[in-house]
Amino acid sequence: MAEHTSSSITIEAAPADVMSVIADFARYPEWTGEVKEAEVLAVNDQGRAEQVRLVLDAGAIKDDHVLKYTWLGDKEVSWTLVKSQMLRSLDGTYALASMAGGVRTEVTYKLAVDVKIPLLGMIKRKAEKVIIDRALAGLKKRVESMPQG
Repeated sequence: MAEHTSSSITIEAAPADVMSVIADFARYPEWTGEVKEAEVLAVNDQGRAEQVRLVLDAGAIKDDHVLKYTWLGDKEVSWTLVKSQMLRSLDGTYALASMAGGVRTEVTYKLAVDVKIPLLGMIKRKAEKVIIDRALAGLKKRVESMPQG
């Protein structure tokens, strides 16, 4: 991944519970803030989303794009841009690490965005940081409000 923005959060749930929320794209508009629509276009052999169309509104970054996802069990999911109206690239990763005997998870979110229009690096990093912070806070709230197990 090129120059990226990264942040982590600890969630009071097992990695499998966290990953099940991450993998539930249909519910993204309920908790992410920036994602207004999500549509799974293709699934892999394990039944997880392989290509997803997302309509994003993150202030400086508004777009309708398709992402390709790669899953490593309940430990990591990464994505890359397939097509977009406004973005040149969008690469991201959620990496999950089990903590406290598997009842707590550290989630690290890395994101690198490159837009087709000129945008100062400082503004781009700020947009990435806003996306990451809102996504992690929304993920934590969503996972911790659900029945575990």
